[in-house]
Amino acid sequence: MKITIHRRIRYTLLACFTVFAIAISPYQQAYPQVASQAVQSAAQSQQPVLAVESVGITVSDMDKAISFYSQVLPFQKISDVEVLGSNYEQLQGLFGIRMRVVKMQLGDEVLELTEYLTPKGKPIPIDSRSHDRWFQHIAIVVNDIDKAYQHLRKYKVQHTSTAPQRIPDWNKAAAGIRAFYFKDPDGHNLELIYFPPGKGNPKWQKSTNQLFLGIDHTAIVVSNTANSLSFYRDLLGLKVVGESMNYGTEQAHLNNVEGARLHISGLRAPTGVGIEFLEYLEPRDGRSLPMDARPNDLLSWQTTLVVKDVKAIAQQLKRSQLVSSNVVTIPEQTLGFKRGLLVRDPDGHVMRLVEK
Repeated sequence: MKITIHRRIRYTLLACFTVFAIAISPYQQAYPQVASQAVQSAAQSQQPVLAVESVGITVSDMDKAISFYSQVLPFQKISDVEVLGSNYEQLQGLFGIRMRVVKMQLGDEVLELTEYLTPKGKPIPIDSRSHDRWFQHIAIVVNDIDKAYQHLRKYKVQHTSTAPQRIPDWNKAAAGIRAFYFKDPDGHNLELIYFPPGKGNPKWQKSTNQLFLGIDHTAIVVSNTANSLSFYRDLLGLKVVGESMNYGTEQAHLNNVEGARLHISGLRAPTGVGIEFLEYLEPRDGRSLPMDARPNDLLSWQTTLVVKDVKAIAQQLKRSQLVSSNVVTIPEQTLGFKRGLLVRDPDGHVMRLVEK
């Protein structure tokens, strides 16, 4: 049958769109673009996630990491354990592991450090950029960003931003917020953030003599906000609490990405730190997480979400989305929970779903 020129053009465009959609991220193929109304309603009514309990990073040298987070930054160590055995191998999806896990607290929030004594993973790629889709950071709230920045300069921390940046007044959602990106000794991205009156969680406005106050959120680069919402909002029940469109010289120098234009979405559970999406509308050349990335690689973060029923969530996931072999029971709750499961979001970021 003869195909008209109009139909040829339509098929060509459709094919191009399909190739582009697959190229966004290999992990997205496991997720629908938009969850069904029934799934979304069920998630919102059941509130699967009760809290975003902690944010975790993989470190190369635990003693060096503790020194940085307790001396350059004022985190306090609250637990320190070593674990090994089949339960932890199944949880992390790695054979032969022995891990040292240290929890560090600042204010009400917790950062979890994990060193894999065996097997060692790969370092963070030296050419990592803020818009690569393995990017993640924690935002550490300060009551005076100029003093905090000078404090970091004394320790010669590695810059990502050129200097602290102020979000301009035309950006109503974020006007007056000041921020600065820097790195820890392993190259993990961290952010200082200052909230002016009327912005952020009201607890950051309380009078205090402390310079460093706590962790407001963890930010992740996503390739498609709608895809990420299908996972975090529709499946896990997190609530969208804010959005903004950030661009201009201040944003570009904050992220150190020329021409950066971002769609930012903030989500929260009933308690705990927020999860923030950073979707780069420009530039679009951010790289996907390597398909061979593993939890012992230093670019690996894992955010811990406390859920009502981890098995119920697991049943809604595909095998390709799981890092763990299955839902794993942890003996004597050594890591602070009784059952857990590691899963990947649409861009490969690891979330640890746990039951207390």
